[in-house]
Amino acid sequence: MIKTLAKKIIITVITLEARIVLRKYKPEVVAITGNVGKTATKDAICAVLSRNSFIGCGKKSFNSEIGIPLSVLGCENAWGSIRGWLKIIFEGLSLIFFKNHYPRTLVIEVGTDKPGDIKKITSWLTPDVVVVTSFPNVPVHIEFFDSREALIDEKTHLVHALKKEGLLVLNADDKEVLALKEIFPHKTLTFSIGSSADIILTDPRIEYDRAGILVGMFGRVAYRENTAPLRIKEALGRHLFYSMLAAFAVGVGKSINFVTALESLSDFRFPSGRLNILDGINQSIILDDSYNASPIAMHAALDTLAEITVHGEGRKIAVFGDMLELGKHSAEEHKKVGAQVAEMCDVLVTVGVRAQFIREMAHKKRMKKKQMFHFDTSEKAGEFLKDFVEPNDVVLIKGSQSIRMEKAVKHILRSPGDSKFLVRQEKEWENH
Repeated sequence: MIKTLAKKIIITVITLEARIVLRKYKPEVVAITGNVGKTATKDAICAVLSRNSFIGCGKKSFNSEIGIPLSVLGCENAWGSIRGWLKIIFEGLSLIFFKNHYPRTLVIEVGTDKPGDIKKITSWLTPDVVVVTSFPNVPVHIEFFDSREALIDEKTHLVHALKKEGLLVLNADDKEVLALKEIFPHKTLTFSIGSSADIILTDPRIEYDRAGILVGMFGRVAYRENTAPLRIKEALGRHLFYSMLAAFAVGVGKSINFVTALESLSDFRFPSGRLNILDGINQSIILDDSYNASPIAMHAALDTLAEITVHGEGRKIAVFGDMLELGKHSAEEHKKVGAQVAEMCDVLVTVGVRAQFIREMAHKKRMKKKQMFHFDTSEKAGEFLKDFVEPNDVVLIKGSQSIRMEKAVKHILRSPGDSKFLVRQEKEWENH
């Protein structure tokens, strides 16, 4: 009761401060929404825009009623620290009452956990640019909405809030996203992998070095009469290109030239836990996709694993934790993942109650019991993998945030020091 009241007071205070700060400094606001890839897209956009302007890039995955005001104030989450929250409040007051060097552009994620979230946020946040990533068939957070359409409608509030002179950037490979052009008949840029759009990526493929070692992804981007190579370094998955294409679209939409926008992305690295390539024990390869999980992301990760060339007697190992917040769709969506696993994986390791549906369907699709292992926690799965992983194995690890699949990754890193590349390594996560 006291914690709930304290949270409401904090949200009220920092939201009021954020509103005043926006009114005072009048930064350009770039807002990203959708159900997949918001954080990576936000970071890629920051990489492009930072070449020309002082950018305020939203912290981590701050996209909620607490996270968005914190992004406006440029502060980290204080978690359970009263002293930390007081410091944030005083920093907000400093921005309000004193002249500060405030960013010319803010790049912010906007998410929703329940009906009304985005509508409430857009009562005080008016974006100059809106980027919409995708609306999967079974989006994450759907258990809190009556239907998929209700969740999409909630996200649409951000487009309605976009200034008429603003820019709307849309994923043309998602029909529902592309349809948003109808409610914003002004400046729009679309992007696609292989299809008709303003910005098109062709020939996306996994890239290896001369020794046959995985290094990332390669494709070619085309805009108007220009074309050039686009690379993803130290991460895999053709779906990751969508974040880079969205960032490129924002760049050229804000009059950054073709070459400069691409150069800004040349050294971009995807955030932790997004199919990052890591060195594993016994000369294995880890695909660390432990940040979070949804059905579309699970299938995309498996599609990527299927494309990889395994050397020698190496095996393709899928280590999957529960997908949460799927409501009535949970069992069915886990089973769909299991069916895909059976088609192209040599070993399946599952973590959590819901993930047993993955195991169940994989077995029905003729995956043998000796190829499957189940554990209650990611820690136990990691301990098992430490003695199980062999040379040339490719280990894909993924699960919802609260399953903490990065703990399994940590057990099989070749160098313990590489744990700094993992997601959720902050002190606040230690006891979670």
